[in-house]
Amino acid sequence: MRPEELLHSTPQGLYSPAGGFYIDPTRPVPRALITHGHSDHARAGHGAVMATRETLDIMAIRYGDAFAGATQAARFGEQLVVNGVGVTFHPAGHILGSAQIALEWKGCTIVASGDYKPGADPTAAPFEPVRCHVFISEATFGLPVFRHPDPLKETGKLTASLALFPDRAHLVGAYALGKAQRVMALLRAAGYTRPILLHGAMERLTAYYASRGIDLGEVRPARDATPTERAGAVVICPPSALSDVWSRRFGDPVTAFASGWMRIRARARQNGVELPLILSDHADWDDLQASILATGCEELWVTHGQEDALVHWAGLAGLRARPLHMVGYGEEERDTSITFSD
Repeated sequence: MRPEELLHSTPQGLYSPAGGFYIDPTRPVPRALITHGHSDHARAGHGAVMATRETLDIMAIRYGDAFAGATQAARFGEQLVVNGVGVTFHPAGHILGSAQIALEWKGCTIVASGDYKPGADPTAAPFEPVRCHVFISEATFGLPVFRHPDPLKETGKLTASLALFPDRAHLVGAYALGKAQRVMALLRAAGYTRPILLHGAMERLTAYYASRGIDLGEVRPARDATPTERAGAVVICPPSALSDVWSRRFGDPVTAFASGWMRIRARARQNGVELPLILSDHADWDDLQASILATGCEELWVTHGQEDALVHWAGLAGLRARPLHMVGYGEEERDTSITFSD
């Protein structure tokens, strides 16, 4: 059989004609399987949604309890069947609850990885390579220039700045789901013990991470902090807040931005960032190659990002490869689906 009989690209997203469902559809559909809670993958309005318990909870936090007509929670490694198609969720290592979705039908296995990263992260279950015939990979950082540094060393830049400027608040721009909580966990791993102050956009999702057993230490709403408590504090906020009137309450802060895009210095300068922190929740160029090869796949489909470079590499590695040219997916760090005031 052709793999496209099991899964293929449509304007709504990846569709399984055999199973009658979509994976991470960009428009409301009758049945959706969702890899993770970022809004470019998880949208409201579907008739039925299958995802991990964490992803379902995150969608409810972001969109309200009625975000779908019906929901079904899938456990990692649990073998499910949807209209005769075997479905199994496996850890993707991207954010809390993120999953790769493996489909099995008539002897063919396709793995839709969503967004993923190998490597240690205390806020997400570690990525597991899944053997398959076809692997569907993102390519957000799919160029050789993107080789992410050690996360603890990048966090060390922040702790060193705190020691150098003990009276200045450090505003760290980080996206509310996943990146913010990872920055907090990395700070704790680096030995930072003071309360971390949170912009209002971070509060509900951070509380949810804590409820799932992720140790982030003491966190407090930034709006409740006194001027004394703000001095020298780490404050986690949305990137847009770095230049917003909200930031003026912190006097003369050091501005930092945690993102894989901080590898590109022009982006840091464009955003007026004093302290760029190269922290990514996506695979870099080397990790993409290693992860793809670890699946033993014969064929690679690339969903979004630097598709051409990864497809070219795959061809040199002896794999059949092609870009899917899918619309509607992208770096969740441009997520503006929810606005908050603080």
